[in-house]
Amino acid sequence: MGIYKSKKGKEAILALYDEQLSRIKCPYKDIWVNTTFGKTHLIETGNMSGEPLLVFHGGNATTAYNLLALDFLMEDYHIYAVDIIGHPGKSAENCLSSKGYDYGEWTSQVITELGFDSISCCSGSFGAGVLAKTMCVSPEKIKRALLYVPSGIKNAPAINSMSMMLPMIMYWITHKDKWLKKTLLPIAITEDNITDDLYQTAKLSICHAKVKTGMPSNVDGALMKKCNAPTLVMAAEKDCLFPGKGVIKRAKEIIPNCTTYLIKGRGHMNIMTDAEKEMIRVFLKS
Repeated sequence: MGIYKSKKGKEAILALYDEQLSRIKCPYKDIWVNTTFGKTHLIETGNMSGEPLLVFHGGNATTAYNLLALDFLMEDYHIYAVDIIGHPGKSAENCLSSKGYDYGEWTSQVITELGFDSISCCSGSFGAGVLAKTMCVSPEKIKRALLYVPSGIKNAPAINSMSMMLPMIMYWITHKDKWLKKTLLPIAITEDNITDDLYQTAKLSICHAKVKTGMPSNVDGALMKKCNAPTLVMAAEKDCLFPGKGVIKRAKEIIPNCTTYLIKGRGHMNIMTDAEKEMIRVFLKS
């Protein structure tokens, strides 16, 4: 079953994908790898002589949108930015279960097909849950792990996201921008965090993709404890999906080699400060 509501909708999402990709600062190329879960697309970009870095995007978003936010890593890292399978982008449209560890098995195969025994990883939101699953099933393949506003560690009850559902339904009915903004505000907190790229990406996903509300489930603590890779967990204090204090508390309990940082006063969708970008750069280089 496909993930798009129509051929025209798919074309609109991929047109925005290509337009956003055209604005990244480095040359890039498309690569594909085969997995037992389906063909997987990645963007290879950044410093081709730099340290390899596997990058995961958020749910119902795309790797092109994600790369615009990660431009501060382009100079130093040889980036492999993956389109998560079953989400908007150019990978296979096969949807994996968010409850088990299929996403971890899929990522493990991607790493192998790229030709690496292990690799450093940078992830956010849904993609951080995918990485967390990978840390459980193939801990030996993870050199370093950045988990930004992560799912899969200490998810909030589903009812916490219900405030987004009514505005989303109203947007589907009316197509009025005010309802789309109200849909995004619970995760953005203020309109300042709703950038044009976020707005356009969300708009096309809500209109044309079969939006997935299920996030990667919380990982098993015993499995996660097998991963000794240095890990930086950055969680947002006002995140209604993955509340920062709860995420950090459990991360410290289940991740053996873990550094944490609370993003104070902000929600799930936020704009990184220069200091936070530098923190990520320092962590990945350590």
